[in-house]
This record gives sequence, C-alpha cells and structure tokens, in this order.
Amino acid sequence: MDRNTFTGLFLIMIILAGGVFFMRPSEAEIKREKQVQDSIKNAGLNKPAKTTQPKVETLKTVDTAALNGPFGGNITGTEQTTVLENEDLKITFSNLGGKIQSVEVKNQKTYGNKPVILFDGNQNKFGLNLNIGGKNVNTNDLYFTATKTANGVTMRANYNADKTIDFIYTVPANSYNVDFNINLNGLNQVIQGNNVTLNWETTLLQQEKDAKKEQEHSGPYFKYTEENPDHLDLHKDEKKELTEGKIEWFSFKQHFFSAVLIPSVPFEKGNLEVKILTQPGQIKWYGANMQLPFNQLAAQNYNFKFYFGTNKFSVLKDQGHEIEKQVDLGYWPLKYINRFVVLPVFNQLEKFNWGYGLIILVLTILLKLAMSPLTYKSYVSMAKMRVLKPEMDEIKAKVGEDNPTLLQQEYLKLYKQVGVNPIGGCLPMLLQLPFVMAFFFFFPNLFELRGESFLWMKDLSTYDNFINFGFNVPFIGDHLSLMCILMTISTLIYTYFNNQISGATGQMKYIGYIMPIIFLGVLNSYPSGLNYYYFLANMLTFLQQFIIRKMVNDDKIHAILQENKAKPKAEKKKTGFQARLEDYMRQQQQQANQKKK
Repeated sequence: MDRNTFTGLFLIMIILAGGVFFMRPSEAEIKREKQVQDSIKNAGLNKPAKTTQPKVETLKTVDTAALNGPFGGNITGTEQTTVLENEDLKITFSNLGGKIQSVEVKNQKTYGNKPVILFDGNQNKFGLNLNIGGKNVNTNDLYFTATKTANGVTMRANYNADKTIDFIYTVPANSYNVDFNINLNGLNQVIQGNNVTLNWETTLLQQEKDAKKEQEHSGPYFKYTEENPDHLDLHKDEKKELTEGKIEWFSFKQHFFSAVLIPSVPFEKGNLEVKILTQPGQIKWYGANMQLPFNQLAAQNYNFKFYFGTNKFSVLKDQGHEIEKQVDLGYWPLKYINRFVVLPVFNQLEKFNWGYGLIILVLTILLKLAMSPLTYKSYVSMAKMRVLKPEMDEIKAKVGEDNPTLLQQEYLKLYKQVGVNPIGGCLPMLLQLPFVMAFFFFFPNLFELRGESFLWMKDLSTYDNFINFGFNVPFIGDHLSLMCILMTISTLIYTYFNNQISGATGQMKYIGYIMPIIFLGVLNSYPSGLNYYYFLANMLTFLQQFIIRKMVNDDKIHAILQENKAKPKAEKKKTGFQARLEDYMRQQQQQANQKKK
C-alpha cells in the first residue's frame, strides 16, 4: 500500500468516526422515538396492509414534449431482437436503434474455446445523426418496428404516416457480407442541411490468448479513394479527422478479425477514434463519424456492404477495395517479399492438406535451397579469410598495432595479391537478411496459423507457455516459451560454428552471442510458429554448412590463393571496391603523416 492510499484511507476513517460521533441521537430523541414505537405497537399499526400494485417496467425517463416531437412514437418501447444466420455468420439485430447488436463468426473459437463474438449489446452503437428542426435526432435511441423476411430484416421508424426511415439488412448465403440499405422517405421536408452523419461506436472483445499482442495488432483502418489504406496509431489513443479526400471504406480491425463498412458512394469526410481499454476481456474502443451527402430528395437512399469475418489475406482480397492491405506484411521491401514470394508458396503448400508444422518445415527448406548459392559463396569467402589468417597475423606482428591505418593498408595489399574481397562473406548474408526479417511480420499476422497445433504448441499463432511463472519476470514476462528457448540455443550454437568458420577473434567473437540472448526476451511472447521457423532455419544452416565443408577443401583454397599471389601484377584485377578502399586508406595515412609533422 503506497503512502497516498494509506493517507486517503486514514482520512476516510476519521470522517466516518466523526460522523458517527456528531450525528448520534440525543437521549431525549431516543426516549421520544421509543414512546412512538410503543404507541404504534399498542394500536396494532405495526403490521402494514398488504396491497397489490401492478408491476410497471420503467424504460427511460422521457420528456413529454419529446413524445410530441420528431419520431415521438419511436422514443419509448421494449427492446426485441431478431436473429439471422448463414453458413458463416450469426447476426442479432435489435429494434432499439434498428442496428446490428452482435455478430458471431461461425466455425471460429476464441482461445478459451468460446464462440468468436466481434461485438455485443450496448457496447455497440450504430445510427444516423439527423438535424430535424434544429434538434439532433440519433436513430440509435429510437425503437424501430422489425419485419423479418427469409434472408433479411427491415427496421422502420415513423416520423409520421408518410415520413419514415428504413434500415434494410440482407444476409446472403455462404458469405461474410451483409448488405445494408438506408431509405429516408419524405424526410427532405424536415431534415436540415446538406449532409447526415453516420455514427458507429463499438468495443472490441478479446479473442486471443495474449491481450497485449492483440491490442498491438488492432486498430481502425481507412482508405481514401485513389490512395493506399492507412490506420490510426496502434499503440496509443488517437482521434483523426479524415478531410484529405473522400473515404472509400473504414474498418474496425482486430488482430485476426475485422468489421468493415463499404459505402457504394464514398463518404464525404469524417473522423475516426481509438482508445485502449484496460478492462479484462476488452481490447479497444473504436468510434467513427462519417458524413453522407443529403440531396433533399423525397426518397434518399444509401447503399452499403458490411464485412464481418477473418483477416485471411485471400478472403479480404476477394472483397476488393484493397482491404487485404490491412494485413501487416511488413515495411518495404519486406511486404513485397511476403506478398509476392512467401505467401504464394505458402498457399501452394496448403493445397497438399499437410499440417502447418510440416508446411513451415517445407517452406523453410525451399527458402534455404533458393538461398543456397548465396550461402555457398559466403562460406567460401569466409574460408578464404580463415586460411589467410596466419599471414595476417605475421603482418600484424611486423607492423604492430600502434598504426591501425598502416596495418589496414598492408592487409589490403595482401587481399589484392591473393584476389580476396574482405567483405565477400558479408554481402551474401546481407542479401538473405530481408527474407529472414520478412518472416518476422509474416507469421504473427498469418490467420492460417490461428488455432493450429503442432507437437506441444497448441496454437502456432501465439506463444507456447511451456513454463508459467505466475508473476512478471523483468525482460522475460510471466512465462517461458520452450520453442523460443530451442531457437535461442540453436542460434548460440550457430554463432559458435560461424566463428570457427570465419576465424573471428577479439570482441567480434563475443558480440554474436549477445543478440540471441536479447532475442530470447523479445521473441518469448511472439508466435511459436515464428520461433519454430527460426529454429528450423538454424538447423538447416548446420546441415548446409556440413555439406559445404565436405565440398570445400581449405588446402585447395590456400593453394589457389598462393597461385594468385604469384601471378604478375598485370594479371591481377582490382575491383572497384578495392580501389576505393585503397584510396581511402592512402588518404588516411597521408593525414596521419601530416599530423606527425
């Protein structure tokens, strides 16, 4: 208990004690009350008569003037629901607001094995804000009359006999879509202004195991016409005015599910808002206000399409409007690698109906095979540097460490004589790095892994909590992932063997051991599918290096280097990099000599 809490409780106790002391009745008041109670008892009035009162349901306090105002007949009522289903969705409609009250995505479960409910109850508000007679009327507060059809429902609110609002919902078969039409009939005589505002507010419910990661991957998205989709801040509260163009669509995106509203005619402008929630079971609160043109027509119609479903890339792509770009595949150029290389290969492997553990294994093998020429070239370059190390040590002993510029010049002369590029082992590794980093975005956002198990990992889309601490450990969290541990151990082993191949010494020998330890803390809460991929990549790298070592003979490499060294200078080619490096080192040596003078 901190000092402020203790002080507050202490003051409350003083106030309560003082209240009891000062408000206690006097002896005269106690005596008088006793006489009253005795009189009631003697008169037999202490037993109240039993009366039956009709039970009245209080709906809400309503101003009498409001009942006689716009939509007065729709201000009071009893909430009733209508349910429509297809193969993919179960949708509950409420006559209060004439809105979609809740959406269940069928054939999907939360991490706790409960139905996936995108939003529910009063946490979801949806309606039009209308300026009628200078007063704001929000349809979310009106009681509509529901008329159900075979695959839809019509909600109607009456201003009077010939002035109505119709919300018409149609649920197609085998679809994540809901068609939504708004008809404003005869309201051009009472609605003021050139636009009406569509308001939608909802609270996202937790679906995944890791609420923190789910928050980090959830946010409102939107798209201006002729531009790429964008989103609000994913890590803090934000409100954004959308005034830079017409709005083609907006969405309330969760990590693996989305609720998207697509108008047939883009919104004129609007605003979006997001707030991070801390209540258990809740992720974020979203709010949207979008303006629709009101052309003062006797029959004003607006057509929309809802999408309530998964964030599977192919399913979103089928919706059109570039909604699939909600799926975060990384920054440039990583998103292009994932979009046009990794994802197509992954989709092809899915067609074999293998388990996703096997699919990730095959995907890793294919990537390693594709990168094997670069791996081979990198290994050979490091082998050349390794066999040159005795000669480099001799140069170091001869020149000394007091003049690093001269030492580097002598090294460059040796590289030139034997025909070795000192960074030849680094470039192939750098070319592979974007593919390694691309998976850092690919697996955490891949819907296909959600709920898929492999070995001890119950869900490849989240961490495997092999050990639960029950409390937070700095740098690690409240759990320890076994797959992350295996990945870390394999990376440390890979670093050890890589140092043997490259001949790394000094600080460079130990720097490589620091990064795996850092990544243990970073990746411990990342999906087990991602750590599984990195573990497999390390294991396959060991296998590649074993095979390459059988193919590459250090003695032969040394002999080739000595042959190059013996060639006349005219036969030796100097790379552009070597020439620039020699010029730079020469300039550094000249500057050092001038300082000595």
